[in-house]
Amino acid sequence: MFEHLKDKISAIPHSPGVYQYYDKTGKIIYVGKAKNLRKRVASYFTKSQDNGKTLLLVKRIVDIKYLVVDTEMDALLLENNLIKKYQPKYNIQLKDDKTYPWICIKNEAFPRLFKTRRVVKDGSKYYGPYASVKMLYTLMDLIKEVYPLRTCNLNLSAEAIAKKDYKVCLEYHIGNCKGPCIGEETEEEYNRYMDEIKNILKGNISTVIKALKKWMTELSDDMKYEEAQDIKEKIRSLEGYYSKSAIVSPTIHNVDVMTLVEDDKFAYVNYLKMNNGAIIHGYTVEVKKKLDETPEQIIPIVLTEMRERFGNEGKEIITEADVADDLPAFKVTNPQRGDKKALLELSLRNAKFYMLEKHKQEKVKNPDRNLERIMETMKKDLRLKEWPTHIECFDNSNFQGTNAVAACVVFKNGKPSKRDYRHFNIKTVTGPDDFASMEEVVYRRYKRLKEENQPLPQVVIIDGGKGQLSSALKSIDKLGLRGKITFVGIAKKLEEIYFPGDSVPIYIDKRSESLKIIQHLRNEAHRFGITHHRDKRSKNALTNELTSIPGIGEKSFEDLIKTFKSVKRLKEADPEQIEKVVGQAKAKILLNYFEKN
Repeated sequence: MFEHLKDKISAIPHSPGVYQYYDKTGKIIYVGKAKNLRKRVASYFTKSQDNGKTLLLVKRIVDIKYLVVDTEMDALLLENNLIKKYQPKYNIQLKDDKTYPWICIKNEAFPRLFKTRRVVKDGSKYYGPYASVKMLYTLMDLIKEVYPLRTCNLNLSAEAIAKKDYKVCLEYHIGNCKGPCIGEETEEEYNRYMDEIKNILKGNISTVIKALKKWMTELSDDMKYEEAQDIKEKIRSLEGYYSKSAIVSPTIHNVDVMTLVEDDKFAYVNYLKMNNGAIIHGYTVEVKKKLDETPEQIIPIVLTEMRERFGNEGKEIITEADVADDLPAFKVTNPQRGDKKALLELSLRNAKFYMLEKHKQEKVKNPDRNLERIMETMKKDLRLKEWPTHIECFDNSNFQGTNAVAACVVFKNGKPSKRDYRHFNIKTVTGPDDFASMEEVVYRRYKRLKEENQPLPQVVIIDGGKGQLSSALKSIDKLGLRGKITFVGIAKKLEEIYFPGDSVPIYIDKRSESLKIIQHLRNEAHRFGITHHRDKRSKNALTNELTSIPGIGEKSFEDLIKTFKSVKRLKEADPEQIEKVVGQAKAKILLNYFEKN
């Protein structure tokens, strides 16, 4: 099938670079990076390729081109640029909310600074986006208070100023502008302000304060006390703002933090930019997955985009993902404790809250899509071939080997279907044998469904781990249902998920909706089983006590249990109520018995 590409693949060098896949129309449908181009490209065309989405991509490839670069970091940057330029069909897409505001420093003589929601590629500098508009205005008010910038839209080129056609405005008269339009402020002096402002917007406030203190000292030494006092006021404003920043740790400088959570179609990547111990940017981006990309594939791409967008030049990345090989130019840190660990957890909470909010909105707007996402996630996590729209869960209960019962709960479309719940009294097992009890109830449940031609569940959850799972499978083999139902066991302590034949369990992400539904099933089965078990013990206790009284037979017992449910209620009942149920003579026998005992 791929004979026409074999020669081309064999000619690809073992070098870092970027590869591009083309379809029959000559359009780029995928761009990828690799530290070994030939090895990476060849991996797409192996027989062991089992990812359905990747196979669909491979079927459409008719041509391959590549670009060799010097380093893996160069490959990452080039990949990012090509994806943005061509937007290939099978590459991940960053779903960006274009309504977030930015601070723009205009590309012009005596640059203006203003808020905008449109990013125009005209050479201007953009800082943001700011998820908090309040934070943006706080920054702009601070800059306006400290620096006398122009607000007009006049053309302040050297030629225009030389013509002396402009007149100063009110901003000049009230001291908010130094009059560059009439030549009273040089471009060099103005640009000095802009350099400091850029540092503030990048979060380097301490650097600006240090430079201003040096300037203030120089002015004071030259006996320019009024100007030195102005600088002192600026320092005071900056220090006031800096003290109110979200300080995480004064020891953390110029660091990027990235975490990721995901569902079946999207990944939600949170990015925190740290400088001088403070979080100066927090941003969560939604990524549409195309080929079931892993976090290790997604984070480097999003990181490259975020660093370009926010203008960060730090060399340390804090993340949970194993991306050290993909980001060789950086120090990749996965902290286990301390301030950096707390920062990682903060980022993860932000990513998780963002995803949950999206799911809530989705549930309201499109309930069907919400169900699809949950079913697709469970299908992936439990290695199923179809959606688990019908799931059943079994749990055993006994007390010191007596009154053994079992419960079966049923979930349909991810929700409890309580009318389908079933209780089982253990009939063939003596003593506390959970394995044999599980074998019995599973056999009885699915023998009946099979005989009545009732639909079978896609998944059965066995509460108790490997032992109970093996016992349940014995019954399934007797019924000839092996392969028609997926059985999994869940061990309680560590939430280990066992599959038949696998000695090593899997651990589903604790944040996954799959695990939450499995836990809900297990807890519901336990609750339902315990309730039945208590009722049975209570009934047995009542039976033993009442039938031991001379004159109270089986028929009288049944009438009393239907009416009063328990010995306690019977003892508290009025004599007239008891007489109504069993007559005056038997009521007298009961009352005499309770009085003596």
